[in-house]
Amino acid sequence: MRKKGANGQESRARLLIVAASEFAKSGYHQTKISTIVSRAGLTQPSFYLYFASKEAIFKELVEKFRSELMLMIEGSRLEGGIEEEHVTGRLLGVLTGLFTFLAKDPDLTQIGFFIGDDSVIVKSEMAAMIEQNLKEEQRDGYFDSDSDMHLVAESLVGVIERLTSQQLLTGKRSAEDLARHVVSLFMHGISIFPAKRLT
Repeated sequence: MRKKGANGQESRARLLIVAASEFAKSGYHQTKISTIVSRAGLTQPSFYLYFASKEAIFKELVEKFRSELMLMIEGSRLEGGIEEEHVTGRLLGVLTGLFTFLAKDPDLTQIGFFIGDDSVIVKSEMAAMIEQNLKEEQRDGYFDSDSDMHLVAESLVGVIERLTSQQLLTGKRSAEDLARHVVSLFMHGISIFPAKRLT
């Protein structure tokens, strides 16, 4: 049975914050409930008022990350009717929002995107949703009709994953800076030479 009222909600929220920090720092297996409750200023029996196990609190954190990420991607599709000169700017806004989300709670991002066993599934779902968005945007005429949007989506998720771990979460680059570079790469490439179609 869980406590009700403001104190119970505060204790539960504190446990989630501390648990996220511990899981992100030490990993799932090295994190102990005793450490979580000690850092949260609570007792071990109080932990079990809110969570059945260490696995339960970890799964709740992963699901929180997953649902917020999927909601963001779901709402990121470019609507029809955007003028060609505004497409790059809209994509920049979408990617800036995504990197900002990933930077907002680094502990939660570590858990949901890198540490958890479900992180592979989360990234697969992310790629599938991005692919669906890209295919619809391709049908709307925003992107080359010959581009394989499955490969584009997989590449984009790989770039986001790597840049998040190596640049964003380390504080080397801002969300806006990373978004600008990724949009430039995917929309314009890196070559200074005129584009030629590969056969």
